[in-house]
Parts: sequence; C-alpha cells; structure tokens
Amino acid sequence: EGMALPQRILFPSEEICMDWQQRQRPGAGLCNLGSTCYINVILQCLTYTPPLANYLLSRDHSQLCHRQGFCMMCIMEAHVRKVLRSSASVIWPRAVVRDLKLIGEEFEPDMAGDAYEFLRCALEAMQRACLSGSSDVDISSQTTTIIHQIFGGFLKSRVICLRCQSVSDSYKAFLHVLLDIKAPSSLTTALEDFVTSKKLDGKYCLKCSKCEKKVTASKRVTVHCVPKVFTVCLERAADHTGKKISKIVEYPEYLDLRPYMSDTAGEPLLYSLYALVVHSGDTCLDGHFFCYTKASNGLWYKMDDESVDNCGIHAVLRQQAYLLFYAR
Repeated sequence: EGMALPQRILFPSEEICMDWQQRQRPGAGLCNLGSTCYINVILQCLTYTPPLANYLLSRDHSQLCHRQGFCMMCIMEAHVRKVLRSSASVIWPRAVVRDLKLIGEEFEPDMAGDAYEFLRCALEAMQRACLSGSSDVDISSQTTTIIHQIFGGFLKSRVICLRCQSVSDSYKAFLHVLLDIKAPSSLTTALEDFVTSKKLDGKYCLKCSKCEKKVTASKRVTVHCVPKVFTVCLERAADHTGKKISKIVEYPEYLDLRPYMSDTAGEPLLYSLYALVVHSGDTCLDGHFFCYTKASNGLWYKMDDESVDNCGIHAVLRQQAYLLFYAR
C-alpha cells in the first residue's frame, strides 16, 4: 500500500532457500593481506549467510553473467566456492583486495578500513552486478534482485503536521539499518528508540504542503516490509573524532521484529542470529576486527583472519558487537 509495484521481477523470491542445502564443517580462514581484517570479517559473514551462499554455490550467476571486467557477484561466487568447497585451511582473498577501489573508492589496499563501510559497499557492488544488463529498470523493480530479496526491506516514514494534522507517508528501501546506541543498553531498546516519534521543530521544521509554510511536525519511522536477512550496525562512533562507544549492548539469539513494524498486529516475525562482527580497539579509527559465524553444521566459530575456532553461544552473546546479522 502506497508503494509502486515493480514492473518486472528480476529474481523470484520463491527460489530463495533460507536453509543450508548442504551441511559441513566450517570452511577456510582468510589471510590478512595487510590491514584487511575489516574485509575478511564481512567476507566471512556473507559466506555464512545461507540464502546467499546457496545461490552462489549453485553458480547460477556466473553461468548467465556477460559482464566484461569487474563483477562483484562473480568475485563473491568464486570466493564462497573456494572457502566452502576447497580443502585449504587458509584462503588468500586476493581478488577482493585487487578490485578494492572498484568496490568502494574510499578504500586503500594498505590502509585500515571500517567493516560497516565495506559491507555497505560490497552489497551495493553486488546489487549493481545484479542490475547489469537490465537497462531502464524502474526503482521498484530494482528491489527484486537476489541481493534485495535477501537483505532488503522497506522503511515507512510518517510525518504529521502538528498545526493542521495532515499526514504524509513515504517509503524507502534499505539493505541494513544503523542504530544509535548512545543511550540504549540493548538492541531491543535501540530498535524501540528507532521507531519512536521524533518532534521536528526549530531548524528541523518541515514545509507542510497544506499550510504552505514551515511548521513543527512529528516524524515516525517504522519497518514496513521485513527483509529475509536483517543486518544491523550498532553505531559505535561517538563523534567525527573517532571516539568509540565501548559499552556492551545486549543482543538476543532470537529477535522478534513485529514490535517495530508499521503494523504491530499479527504473528511474531522471528529471526535467528547467525553472524556478528566485533571491533576491538580504543578508537574507531584503529584496532582490529574479528567475527563469529554459525556454520552449516549448526555450530558457532570465532573467525579471526586465518584462525577458525569452535565456540559456544554464551561466548557469542557476550561480545561488544558492532554488526549483527539475523536470518528469518
């Protein structure tokens, strides 16, 4: 409702398989090619995203891809196959580092980077690869790629003029959500804050189309359509100086997104944690990234560059998490 229907479906959602099609021990660790831990953690979290891994292992993309040169989907397909299918205990992610500038121009091969920025750019690069060869695709159809069908949802923004009470709704596609954690001490309270109405006044006043002038308004953002994989960044940068919010923010193994929806009535929308990224270090501008992922055998592993070590759920839930990955 209120959203334009896609003119064409680029990938049918019923072909997405949320459960691992093959169960096995975890794959290889990833060699650090000099300050590339921020890349390694995202590659591992994407490798252990079941619907994405199932699709990449099927080789459906590369069989139909006609892209000349750089294609992020082809790179990810080759990478995931190598990590999960080869007998090697350590893989060198050279192709990703070689094409780093094509994934995001802000990245430098020999410089530390931010895991969230790399995730954002990697998903956008995969999205561009899925749209390659599909010229003149309307905005709604662009959200029917395999990437949007897995990671994408819609946010609804409702603005109410506090002078004439007129309501205007707008919708925005998302692939990940950034949450403020300055006050909240848990993921659920951060989500509650996210969907709480905010008053827009002073310099934030909006122009009301009915009143035809700038007015005080209220704005509320809610999750309108849920993604199959819900990806959250807990914003640990306190300000632009790189000062870090180092507190523990509690997060559950199972998350219900229903309370944060535009329509809160109905069945629970349950998600299960399957990966998370941790940043260790005193400031956001330095330090080290490692991650925890749940392999297809159902067991959790701590992945720290080359090392892949078995661990329990209690260790997983006690981390100073930076990125959280939940699957429907």
